[in-house]
Amino acid sequence: MVLPGEQARLYRPRPELLPAAHVPSLPHYQRLYQRSVEEPHEFWGDIAKEFYWKRQHTGPFLKYNFDVTKGKIFIEWMKGATTNICYNLLDRNVNEKKLGDKVAFYWEGNEPGDSTKITYRELLHKVCQFANVLRSQGVKKGDRVSIYLPMILELVVAMLACARIGALHSVVFAGFSADSLCERILDCGCSLLITADAFYRGDKLVNLKHIADEAIQKCKDRGSSLKKCIVVKHLGREEITVDGTCSKSPPLKRLCQDVQEKKTESSQRLHPKAPWNPDVDAWWHELMSGASTECEPEWCDAEDELFILYTSGSTGKPKGVLHTVGGYMIFAATSFKYVFDYQPEDVYWCTADIGWITGHSYLTYGPLANGATSVLFEGVPTYPDVGRMWSIIDKYKVTKFYTAPTAIRLLMKYGEEPVKKHSRKSLKVLGTVGEPINPEAWLWYYSVVGEERCPIVDTFWQTETGGHMLTPLPAATPMKPGSATFPFFGVVPAILSESGEELEGEAEGYLVFKQPWPGIMRTLYGKHQQFETVYFKKFPGYYVTGDGCRRDKDGYYWITGRIDDMLNVSGHLLSTAEVESALLEHAAVAEAAVVSHPHPLKGECLYCFVTLREGHEFTKNLTDELKKQVREKIGPIATPDYIQYAPSLPKTRSGKITRRILRKIAKNDQDLGDISTLADPGIIKHLFNSRCDTKQ
Repeated sequence: MVLPGEQARLYRPRPELLPAAHVPSLPHYQRLYQRSVEEPHEFWGDIAKEFYWKRQHTGPFLKYNFDVTKGKIFIEWMKGATTNICYNLLDRNVNEKKLGDKVAFYWEGNEPGDSTKITYRELLHKVCQFANVLRSQGVKKGDRVSIYLPMILELVVAMLACARIGALHSVVFAGFSADSLCERILDCGCSLLITADAFYRGDKLVNLKHIADEAIQKCKDRGSSLKKCIVVKHLGREEITVDGTCSKSPPLKRLCQDVQEKKTESSQRLHPKAPWNPDVDAWWHELMSGASTECEPEWCDAEDELFILYTSGSTGKPKGVLHTVGGYMIFAATSFKYVFDYQPEDVYWCTADIGWITGHSYLTYGPLANGATSVLFEGVPTYPDVGRMWSIIDKYKVTKFYTAPTAIRLLMKYGEEPVKKHSRKSLKVLGTVGEPINPEAWLWYYSVVGEERCPIVDTFWQTETGGHMLTPLPAATPMKPGSATFPFFGVVPAILSESGEELEGEAEGYLVFKQPWPGIMRTLYGKHQQFETVYFKKFPGYYVTGDGCRRDKDGYYWITGRIDDMLNVSGHLLSTAEVESALLEHAAVAEAAVVSHPHPLKGECLYCFVTLREGHEFTKNLTDELKKQVREKIGPIATPDYIQYAPSLPKTRSGKITRRILRKIAKNDQDLGDISTLADPGIIKHLFNSRCDTKQ
């Protein structure tokens, strides 16, 4: 349990553990930060010189408008300069920096023992081959390519091949449904899809090709211009002889057994019995076998489009966030270097799926731009046992580890023993991403996983920002459990009141940013008016994050949750994240989610869902204890009206709790809308059946 005052305690970095730190002290950070916001042209201009540019920019280094009342919103960094991001990530590292023999990725498969590695030179050759394949299929600069792959090396190859020829990649998380894939293909007009036969996620078989076929048919029915589907033979790798670099894949044997034992319907079997349309489908390995390992890059303007990545919209329709070449490249590279204090001997592991922005910025582009060695993991934290992550850390001697609070809380449920069975002595820096981390999980991560010697970089950022916005720096910043700490270089935060007034000192309100940084999104693909409305209209002159935030007396920033996750109880604004954090401090609670429920007197009240740790029972006494804890931690106004036991919570396949559905359950509203992105839709019926009695 977190003790009173623990959250405010400063955990000071130990610079002697990071002797070569890029930012060795707090005054050093402050000097760099001040220069980055007062002289952004010079600060980012010096960083840009570390990259290759075919041609230098001709106009202003930075030009922008954040104020909708003064005209169209736009952001331009280094417009007129030409480069190629793939060239900077691969050719430059192989030829200029002589890193050709350095490992770019250790790939760790779903099954322990299923692994391979690829060097920078091998990756460059593969990318050039596939870039030539794409060109042979008619893909050209500005075209959109949809990538629907599991966490395999071909996913990175496909992304960089698109970037090499100036095509935009749109990566779709391999846990999404056919409908979700279809919507994303249609929205940006993709002409080609890249997928795989199938993969295992833990012990679950995902027939990816069948889902892709269903999506292609749906697209065809709606007039899509998609003409080609390239298929990676992932579970069938043992059959391939032409591609000697592929690892053998034990799951193939399991797959065959499963298909026989379960007597799966023929429509659900994999190739060769799976549907195969030779007019549309082509095997990756067959196309690659004759492709050249040399491919001249397409030289792109710094403001040319690089990729589209879809994120949830408030309307339920996904938004296509668009990032461009030059600014994104220097921001992803720089934030990776400083936030993880990257050193050449590091082995870095980001557990995020590449289907999310974290996997784009901090598993692909950022690490490769720095010549880093990374781990690419196909599996899940609990398969085949709950010690899998720690065994991978020991296997590859991981030094920098970046994961989500969801994963930390999941593994906390099983106690310290599975962690302490492994050495973890190689670890130097720990990171968290995806949501605010509750102080108890932070302290467990710090004391158990990191043995109180590894600084934690608790990073706040968004798909839209392209990279870290608020974060500690490992050797420089004293830490507070659960705080996103200070702004990264070039980032100028402010906290606004409802009326748009900038609040000084200790304050709580809307988190906004006052000036652009290189990695900011440029628009929503094909929906610039929506882009202006969502991010700039509410407070003209500012980028609006949509998050609530508190700044404490020491200047530390605390994310209080999405503004739409705020509750107004009897005129008091309450953060659901704050209430969840209070619940999670109880020794019995493994996970918690809080939503609003209508109340005849208060307007809104708190309806809480809790998942318990092993060995605990949900009783009336526990409910009373939890209410008392929230009341003591936050105040009587925050006392929950309802607490419901949940064996598990509805989550997307990336692990995010779907609070929209929990709000429906709390209100007994069966109209749930699309639930295709849920990892376990079956839990919903159970939660409806065990609702609290909310009749007033």
